[in-house]
Amino acid sequence: PAKRRRFWDEILSIILVLYCWILLHFSCNLNMLANSSLISSNFSTLLFLRNQKVATRISLANCDKIKKNPPKTQFLKNSISRFGVKGSLLYVCHSSLNLQNQQDPSMEKDLAGSTEENELGGGSNNGDQWDWTTSFVLFGLWSGLMYYVFFLAPNQTPLTDVYFLKKLLNLKGDDGFRMNEVLVGLWYIMGLWPLVYSMLLLPTARSSKGGIPVWPFLVLSCFGGAYVLIPYFALWKPPPPPVEETELQRLPLNLLESKLTAGITMAAGLGIIFYAGLSSGDVWKEFYQYFRESRFVHATSIDFSLLSAFAPFWIYNDMTARKWYDKGSWLLPLSVIPFLGPALYLLLRPSLPTVPALSSPTSTEEK
Repeated sequence: PAKRRRFWDEILSIILVLYCWILLHFSCNLNMLANSSLISSNFSTLLFLRNQKVATRISLANCDKIKKNPPKTQFLKNSISRFGVKGSLLYVCHSSLNLQNQQDPSMEKDLAGSTEENELGGGSNNGDQWDWTTSFVLFGLWSGLMYYVFFLAPNQTPLTDVYFLKKLLNLKGDDGFRMNEVLVGLWYIMGLWPLVYSMLLLPTARSSKGGIPVWPFLVLSCFGGAYVLIPYFALWKPPPPPVEETELQRLPLNLLESKLTAGITMAAGLGIIFYAGLSSGDVWKEFYQYFRESRFVHATSIDFSLLSAFAPFWIYNDMTARKWYDKGSWLLPLSVIPFLGPALYLLLRPSLPTVPALSSPTSTEEK
C-alpha cells in the first residue's frame, strides 16, 4: 500500500541522516586525536608545570620521569581556554613556553620516544574516556536493522529464497532456470566485501589495549556482512597499537598489504559490476520485484548499501594512520562509489609505517 511505502521511505531517510551524523561524529573524534593543538587529559600520566601565579596541567604520554622531577618552566604569555568536550576536558594552550633552557636528558628522551610512538600510530591513549554516544547510536541503528530484517522485511517467497540460495551455492544442477544476472552479481560482490574490509580494518582499525579483537567480526562478516561488523564499529576504540616489522612478514598482514591482492580484488569487482550493470532493463525490473518480495534479496541489498556507506570512514581512518592524507585526500570523494572506490584506494595506498620488533623485558632492563 502507498501509506506503508511512504512510512518505510521516511524510516530509510531517518537511517540515512543517522549514518551521516555518525560519520561526521567519527571524523571529528579522529581529528581531535590527530590535532596536535589539542592536549587531552585522557592520557595515563600527567605533567605538572607550575609557577607562582599559574598552575597548568598538561597531559603527555610516557612521562613518569617528568612527573617525578617536574621541570622549572617560565610562562611568558598565558591564555588558557578550557572546553568540556564529551565528558573529557581538553585544554587549548595559547601560551608560549620557554623550554629551551631545560637540560634534563631523561625528559628529552621520553618526549622523543612518545613523539615517535604517536607518529607511528601507537600513542598511549587507552580510550578509557572514549565517548560512548556514538556507540549507543550505532547499537540502536544495529538493533533497528535487525528488527527490520527479521520482522518487517518482505517475506512473500520463502521457498524461492531457499531455491535461490541453493542455486547460488551450486547445490542444484542445471534445471533450466536462469538466475537473474543482477542477483548473481550482488551475490559475488558480497563475497568480496569481507576481503576489502579486512584490508581496511587490519591493522589500522584495531582497538587500543584492552579492546575487542577485530578478527572474529571479520570472519563472521563472510556470512553476516555489515550486520556483524556494525557491533565492532560501536565497540571500536582508537588509536590502534603500533605495528611491528615482523607482523607485516606473517599472515594475514602480508597478504592483506599485498598490491597483488588489491589488484585481483579490483579486477574481480570490475568484472562482476560490468556483468550486472550491462544487463537489460527487464533484468533490473525482475531484480526490483525480487527486492520487494524476497527477504533474502531485500536483506542482501541493504547489506551491500551499508558496507558501501561505512567504507569512506574506514578509508579515512586508514589513510590517516598511514600519514597519507595530504597526498591521498583526492581518493575520499571517490570512496563513495560502491566497492570500486574502496578497491581503488587499496590498490594505490602506501605501505604501512612500522616500528622495530620489541625486545624482551630482560634485555630492556639490562640496557
